[in-house]
Amino acid sequence: MLFDWAAQPFHTLLITFIFAPYFTAHVAATPVEGQQMWGFAMGFGGLFIAILAPFLGAMADISGPRKPWIAVFSVLIVIGTFTLYLATPDGNAPITLILVSLVVGLIGLEFATVFTNAMMPGLVDRAELGKLSGSGWALGYVGGIFTLIVVLGLMSANPQTGKTLLGLSPIFGLDPATHAGDRATGPFTALWYLVFVLPLFIFTPDIPKRSGAGIAVGKALQNLWQTIRALPKRRSYFSFLITSMLYRDGLNGVYAFGGIYAAGVLGMSIIQIGIFGILAAFTGAIGAFTGGRLDAKFGPRSVVFWSCWLLVAASTIIVSTTPENILFFIPVTTGNMPMITFYIAGALIGAAGGALQAASRTLLVDQVSHDEATEAFGLYALTGRATSFIAPLAIAFVTLATGSQRIGIIPIIVLLAAGTIGLVWVKQHQIERPL
Repeated sequence: MLFDWAAQPFHTLLITFIFAPYFTAHVAATPVEGQQMWGFAMGFGGLFIAILAPFLGAMADISGPRKPWIAVFSVLIVIGTFTLYLATPDGNAPITLILVSLVVGLIGLEFATVFTNAMMPGLVDRAELGKLSGSGWALGYVGGIFTLIVVLGLMSANPQTGKTLLGLSPIFGLDPATHAGDRATGPFTALWYLVFVLPLFIFTPDIPKRSGAGIAVGKALQNLWQTIRALPKRRSYFSFLITSMLYRDGLNGVYAFGGIYAAGVLGMSIIQIGIFGILAAFTGAIGAFTGGRLDAKFGPRSVVFWSCWLLVAASTIIVSTTPENILFFIPVTTGNMPMITFYIAGALIGAAGGALQAASRTLLVDQVSHDEATEAFGLYALTGRATSFIAPLAIAFVTLATGSQRIGIIPIIVLLAAGTIGLVWVKQHQIERPL
């Protein structure tokens, strides 16, 4: 659970609410160009993850311990996030290095998550797995809220006033004129992760080593190939991988481009987007915690299904909101209406996204045996990234072709809607669930 707490600020501060909008609005030449570059970076990073994640998961299932893998990928997280401080708004920032560093950190986090997810089935009984997953996601969202409050209240300041959201001067002499507080979210995320990932290594039990590395590589390749060949015969497992590939990519698109959309289309400031992030993270914690309990009562499939459709509705509200209109046709009568509408939609996305992610982990466990857990989460990462690199690239290309951030976001809604259909063929274990 503390790994979720340690890892969430990467998504909350960097990918969604602070650094991404800052990069597109102040580092890139224009917001449209920034959205294109961000989409290409996320896309190519996702492609790399898609290629290697299932192999690494299969090899860990053979060799045994997961912690050594988590340690290696944690180094990538720290190195990648520290470098983001170089993203100055003066036109001289090393943009290529910044985007490469972001991708390095993303790869490290995604691969580390494959192995931490695979540890869950060995920690609790199946009937308690939904609660564990939901509680972990909820704790992660609380960590996101806390770090957002720290950044907005103590670090990130309005360049015009020089004050943070709490009316204070930024700590450590962070210069508002150079957006030092926004850039410092990189090193802050790295330090946060370093501190709070330690309990995982100290207290969480791991499985013993099973064989030498050389043997593990050969067995991993053999087992992975056998699993992939057999997937079409395992209808529920195969259907889940495909459908989750679609809806998770849509959700990741909402997270990755929601803040960018708010800055570029609605003209919201970094502080306003940060407040939106606190709201979304708060409802995300509630959604993940509640979703875990609903999972234990009704099963993860129902939680995933209804969460997906709620995300479709909320994403449609966001795309239909501009400074002039709400829901495409309703004219704006007060200047705050677009922002309020965006906040309401963000609250729904947070709640549905938290429940969806927690229940998806449980639903995957229902598809495989205990010995296949890490390989399964590797394939889960593969399928999550198989369209994950396509969606950001599609957004980048559509944005480039139309010159419109608003139209460029449309692929997100299509993915969320399409991803729900495959759940028809996905089964869940019928087990005794505590009341």
